[in-house]
This record gives sequence, structure tokens and C-alpha cells, in this order.
Amino acid sequence: MKGIAIGTFVVGSLVAFCAAGSASGAFVGYFVSSTNVSHEGQALTVYTLTARFDGPTDTVVRAFNLAALSDDGLSGYWHKDNSSVQDATSTLSQQYGSWDPTHTGSTTLNRPYDSYLTVGGIARAANSSVAETSWFTGGNADNRGWARADLPNNGALAWANSATGNGQGLVGNSLYVAGTDVRLGQFVLSQVHGYRELSLSIAYNNGAGGATETVSGNFSFGVVPTPGAFALLSVAGLVINRRRR
Repeated sequence: MKGIAIGTFVVGSLVAFCAAGSASGAFVGYFVSSTNVSHEGQALTVYTLTARFDGPTDTVVRAFNLAALSDDGLSGYWHKDNSSVQDATSTLSQQYGSWDPTHTGSTTLNRPYDSYLTVGGIARAANSSVAETSWFTGGNADNRGWARADLPNNGALAWANSATGNGQGLVGNSLYVAGTDVRLGQFVLSQVHGYRELSLSIAYNNGAGGATETVSGNFSFGVVPTPGAFALLSVAGLVINRRRR
């Protein structure tokens, strides 16, 4: 379905995907919501990615194989955290920052404008999400791990809840999103960014010692023009060219 604007909040598309393993069907799909903000002279769009479930105790334990399916899908994200020497003053930056949710900083001055990844919960010092070794190997990965502003292009990026018994990845334990959802990340882009699509897999269970299931799917940021819109743009271009001649 198409996104619906509600004030400055946009409800994104909800899409269900087939399981990569023996999924029970409790996973409904990835959900992307967005809001436009202005901060430090930049016009930004803040995207929240969640996984939606239809079970009351479904719990995400790991996210993995994050990869871009469109050009520029791994760079251009804005950060505002306390993760690096270069960004020690918590200034908004596309060059420096981290995807680590424990380094975001202030809940009001930093978190609303910072890109980060998580398995449930929200960006704060007590978040128990950790980066896996895939951040250090393959593609343009290096010893920075997830302490970088862009995303390595190895197609295997993974992060997990290091304290699976704390309920952080349980549905309903991610503040400011639907009670059926588990937050997987926040991605901050310039409002003028182009359409981008990414793929991701997650592992989850029923939160009560049940078998772990694996599902995979795609999600996107921005609106891709429909074929009709492309046609209208082409016609408009022809009219402009003819007038100029």
C-alpha cells in the first residue's frame, strides 16, 4: 500500500515476505515509517525500520545480511552521536559517527537525528545490541567495525542482542513504535535523497524457548516514481524542449 501522510509522519509500506527457513508465519513483514525534520540547517528525513509480528511473545534475537539493492544505499546517512574523536562535540555529520545504539548520547539533542542499528529497544547506554564480526571482514569493511558513518558493502552485516534474556527484542518493548513491532534501526537521510532499497534477514523465536526461525525480505527509503509518473515526466520534458526551440 502507499504511504499515508499524517502531519509530519508518514506511514510506510508493509510487506510480508517468505521465510528463508521453516518460519511459523508469525513474522508479518518489515515496516518503515518516516518523519521530516530540520536540524542544524539540514532538511532531514528520519526513517524507523521495524519487524512486525502477529504473536504476543515473538522476540528478535539477531539481524544479519544487511545489503543494498540500489545505488548509494550504504552511504549518505547522518549521525549525531558521541562515538568518535572527530565527532566529540555531537555535531550532525555524514562523515563521522557510529551505528552503535549505546553511543547516541542525549535523548533529545542527539537521538532524534542519529542513525543507529538495534535489536529492539531504543538507542541508549543500556542497549544490549552488539555488532558481529561481519563488520570487520569483506568488501570495504575494516577495523572500525560499526564505528563508521557508512555501511560496509560485504552484504553480510549482522548485529545481535547480547543479552537474549532481557526481553529487549520482544514485541512491545520498543518505545514509540507499534506494540506489534520490534525496532531494528533508525536511518537519517537528507530529504532530497534518491530512492534506495535494502535487504535484511532476521532470526526470532517465540520468547519462551521455542525454535529459532529465519526470515528474509526487502525494505526501502523514499518513494519510487510509478511508470505513469515517469511517462508524465517524459512528456513534460518534451514540452519544455519544444518551447525552448
